[in-house]
Amino acid sequence: MTTPSPADPDGAAAGLTTGAVARRLGVAPTTLRSWDRRYGIGPARHTGGRHRRWTPDDIAVLERMCALTSTGLPPAEAARLAGTAAGSPRTLIPGPAAPRSGARTALPLGEVRQECRGLARAALRLDAEAVDALLAAAVEDHGLIIAWNEIIVPALRAVGRKWQSSGERYVEVEHLLSWHVSGALRRGCAAPRPELPGPPALLACLPGEGHTLPLEALAAVLRGQRRPVRMFGAALPVEALDSAVRRTGPAAVVLWAQSRATADRTLARHIAAVTWGVRGARRRPLVLTAGPGWAGPRVPGTVRPAGLVEALDALEPVLAG
Repeated sequence: MTTPSPADPDGAAAGLTTGAVARRLGVAPTTLRSWDRRYGIGPARHTGGRHRRWTPDDIAVLERMCALTSTGLPPAEAARLAGTAAGSPRTLIPGPAAPRSGARTALPLGEVRQECRGLARAALRLDAEAVDALLAAAVEDHGLIIAWNEIIVPALRAVGRKWQSSGERYVEVEHLLSWHVSGALRRGCAAPRPELPGPPALLACLPGEGHTLPLEALAAVLRGQRRPVRMFGAALPVEALDSAVRRTGPAAVVLWAQSRATADRTLARHIAAVTWGVRGARRRPLVLTAGPGWAGPRVPGTVRPAGLVEALDALEPVLAG
């Protein structure tokens, strides 16, 4: 086996495998094979046996293909513009539909993990298969907390900034990515293990609030730790929230508000004051006001975590007790 040199740590001079290219660009390996079979977008040479290696020139053509499909161009036309009809020279063919640079479609990611870039690119292309594969790999390789904080959240924020700055374009990208993230979070905590005994944590969005993914991430991590969780999701009505608290006697209640419009400070104070149990031994829940909607002075009697890790740290003592 050839060992990459220090100057070539990825072995790029010898060519990359299909799996390595897929991870780098955020494309499912099956998509790469399909593009190769249908349009000639594939490695130009074999390197021993049936193994095929992607050279820098091959990857440059593939990057052009990815950039074109991310604009909504059909794959067949994108392949033509990338100059890769089967058996044709590997040169870029200019065309009117091709963006002059990546700036028009690139997501504003900044300094992020390579896995985050791949996930964002796959979402921009609406490549559902690649998005699922990349999310599953991120959770498996790094765990839910790192996958959420360092891969998923930066990609979601970049997609959100993209459609906000593009005249409501790319909303479909945000919806697709959010839907697949939700599925990945549920799969990440799907091991059939019983909950530990003790009062639960209640997780709910405030009335009118529809952003559930941060609560889903918290629920996924807590379930992975076998902590008892009751997840109520989006826009829980006031009466339902009050009833759930009184019926379950939770150790903690996490109230999510994405915007100031949904951050009901009066409701948060009310939940923090709810008590139950016999006289002389009455209890009340720890209330976490989570999300950017709670910016400003802290609601008396509550805790305001800055993020997922801080929320877990605040919950640990009451759920462990």
